[in-house]
Amino acid sequence: MRPDTCLWRERPFNEEDPARRELRGPDDRLIDGRNDRRDHGQFRHVPELLRNGIIAYAKEVNQPITVEIADDDVNKQTSQIENFIAAKVDAIIVNAVDTSATPKMTKLAADAGIPLVYVNRQPTDVDQLGPKAAFVASNEEDSGTLETKEVCKLLGGKGDILVMVGDLANQAAVQRTKDIHNVIATPECAGMKILDEQTAVWDPVKAQDLMTNWISAGMKPAAIVANNDNMAIGAIQAMKAAGWDMKTIVVGGVDATQEALAAMKAGDLDVTVFQNAAGQGHGALDAAMKLAKGEKVDRKVYIPFELVTPANMDQYTKKN
Repeated sequence: MRPDTCLWRERPFNEEDPARRELRGPDDRLIDGRNDRRDHGQFRHVPELLRNGIIAYAKEVNQPITVEIADDDVNKQTSQIENFIAAKVDAIIVNAVDTSATPKMTKLAADAGIPLVYVNRQPTDVDQLGPKAAFVASNEEDSGTLETKEVCKLLGGKGDILVMVGDLANQAAVQRTKDIHNVIATPECAGMKILDEQTAVWDPVKAQDLMTNWISAGMKPAAIVANNDNMAIGAIQAMKAAGWDMKTIVVGGVDATQEALAAMKAGDLDVTVFQNAAGQGHGALDAAMKLAKGEKVDRKVYIPFELVTPANMDQYTKKN
């Protein structure tokens, strides 16, 4: 029997989506269940890339998968896990809606003896995962650190900054923001000062509104440090609408999305960090299949973050 994996998302596939038709069928035994925080307007978001990475690898290894949808509802996601367990799937992959809710999910799978792989979003119980569970992602201690160190370098170690924070229910937002504080506490960057720090929950529209409010309040930072590219682009749009010269301000984000790279090429974005979401999806499916076969995998599997600047951006134009 082929190993099963489960993936569920916020929003449903279009029923005419070729990926759905190809990867679902009466004999599907691999269920891939993920929460997919989809793109805002034209902006692609990491879970979409995760999905694509899992789908591509599943097709490559001829592994059927089934997708369920959480609609950003943690109770629904937990219920889906219970249904997967009742269906006796061989493994489950979770992109958690709320990382603080993972201990219950972990216990459900462990009690049923079903392998569980968390992907991208670090579960709060990551250090308590048992032998049949794993976490596949990139180490968030590196993401905000790479971003902020490069911003510090561009500022010469001093200057006022504004910080845009992601969804605080997401461990990545918490860690990336902590990374920023840790970097500006170092001697090399001690001249940097945070003027304000607020959440825009990963959303470019909310980031644009937040930046507009900051501008209206008379704030004039030397840099904007955002937890992701979507928010960085929203901030850029607000600054350009206000007539600011983007050459006079440093802007950083994380993810190296195609939209971000286009902004970098235009001279608006100065720093981003490549998160290999497709690689995470590949790694999650690989870990699930190994665990389902009784093989051992590391509890934490990290896909490295990579700094992206105008000097090397051409290497990343087709990676996301």
